[in-house]
Amino acid sequence: MLFIIWIVVGGVLGWLASMIMKTDAEQGMILNVVVGIVGAFLGGWLLSPLFGSGTINSDDFSVSSLLVSFLGAVILLAIVNLLRRGRVR
Repeated sequence: MLFIIWIVVGGVLGWLASMIMKTDAEQGMILNVVVGIVGAFLGGWLLSPLFGSGTINSDDFSVSSLLVSFLGAVILLAIVNLLRRGRVR
């Protein structure tokens, strides 16, 4: 059951990040899930020490872990946009 929640939350976070970065029209549901989960890993590696919390990947479903995972997804999309388009947005 936790795996399903992990996929759903990762999808929602990936979708919200794609809305913020204006890449929603280019992505489908599966890519939103991937962006949310990989962004959570990235956020856990970069931002988790700064915020002092875990991510959704570490079975920590708190507001701070959702924020760290969301920011990681936004950073991931910014990096992808920078490599693909030459600019962040």
